Amino acid sequence: MAEKKTGPVVKDVKSELVFTKKNYQLLLISIAIVAVGFILMMGTEGNIYDFRRTLLAPIVVLAGFAFGIYAILKK
Repeated sequence: MAEKKTGPVVKDVKSELVFTKKNYQLLLISIAIVAVGFILMMGTEGNIYDFRRTLLAPIVVLAGFAFGIYAILKK
């Protein structure tokens, strides 16, 4: 007797995106925060050891990166 071989079962697969619209919005916000941090870091031709350049701008940039990680991991 011959055995009837069946092919793989094809399921109706929805093409679901990995990120939602909310994730993309949060990513754009995080990119804007990082950009603001770099603009703060540029400053003017004043003192290079200014509070804004040495402390505030790096904290803003790191906060933007942390917010970006949150935006990626949010489900």
